[in-house]
Amino acid sequence: MNRRRAPRRISHSQRRGAPAGGEWRQRNQEQWRGQEKPQVREVEEEVRPGQQGKENVPKGICWSMCPAREQQARESQNRLHRFEMLAGTARDRRPRVDPLRAVKEYSRPAAGKDATNPTDLRPPDVLLKTVSYLIDDIAASPRLHPWTEVYSFVFDRLRSVKQDMIIQRVSGSDCVAILERTVRFLIYASYRLCGEPLRLYDPRINDTHLQENLSWLLDCYASETRPHPNQEEFQALGLLYNLGSTRAMQHVMELPERLRSSPAITLAMSINRAFLERNPVRLLRFAKRLNFLQSCALHRHLVSCRRDLLLIYSHGYSSRNCRFPLDKLSQLLALDTSLTAQLCQAYGVEVNQQNQVVFSKTAFTEPEQGKLHCTLYHNIVAEKQRDLTIGSIIHGCA
Repeated sequence: MNRRRAPRRISHSQRRGAPAGGEWRQRNQEQWRGQEKPQVREVEEEVRPGQQGKENVPKGICWSMCPAREQQARESQNRLHRFEMLAGTARDRRPRVDPLRAVKEYSRPAAGKDATNPTDLRPPDVLLKTVSYLIDDIAASPRLHPWTEVYSFVFDRLRSVKQDMIIQRVSGSDCVAILERTVRFLIYASYRLCGEPLRLYDPRINDTHLQENLSWLLDCYASETRPHPNQEEFQALGLLYNLGSTRAMQHVMELPERLRSSPAITLAMSINRAFLERNPVRLLRFAKRLNFLQSCALHRHLVSCRRDLLLIYSHGYSSRNCRFPLDKLSQLLALDTSLTAQLCQAYGVEVNQQNQVVFSKTAFTEPEQGKLHCTLYHNIVAEKQRDLTIGSIIHGCA
């Protein structure tokens, strides 16, 4: 008797053409690095369609910070930034370009536009000199104000540097040096420009580019066998900036034991553990041991950390007859007493005339949006800057 074979069952994932289990796991493991570099992939696809193999990669022959053709075009179109104008011509109807100060601006890939012309691409050593100029002569200059405009100029020119690097597939020591300085600049800017109006500084855009450059840098560390003297610093910065991220923590846990047990990474892991355990007292105690740039990376988590501390204490010390010393609370929050009183008021925590805090779980309230200004509570970071210059911070000489 002929028996009808039962129909083969096909899962939903197979119907959609999903990858097999092993392939899916491999993609999932690479998801962190892949997701955080969408723009890098987009630029690569736009500027290198159909290119295969290293023999087709263009090599730049532009030995100035800005190609001559772009200098002429932007001068004729009156599109020079004031930082690029020849001295004495800024008030002219058509200012003239200063070839020693002009820097190639970022331009989006467009159909029909040849972004691989060697005369428009700067070699790796020129790119590194360009980054040094942007740091030393623009970002660290005491004469250029306001710093929001300085940031906007440097941010755009660093995007152009990264674009040239992607087109030429730059790697090696020059690539690492450029990415390290870029990451330091973006971390410092995230602290210095915190609280600025959105039209002058967008923290989300800064965060997106910071994550992309940091991910690229960590990939460079992982793919190269030669030692990198600053790897410990940036592995720790990546974890401090991304507190609570399982991908960031997994990445650190997969580092070699020698690197993972280094002081900076050990401290960053302790802070991350305190963050995951919602132990703000321990987190703030460890935060006092960070250097300035590490504190800049951590600072965006300080508002939620201090909020958690007040919430926990509002429940733990919620008693009609309980009084908590204001100076003791200010030590725990790493703030002075006046700022501690302001922070308590913002969250509905009472501070009486005897400088005693009266916690109550029913009185704790969330502040209105925009009422709590993060910049008021930056002292745990600001006090560590002392005499450090912007140049020494970004070059890693601090």
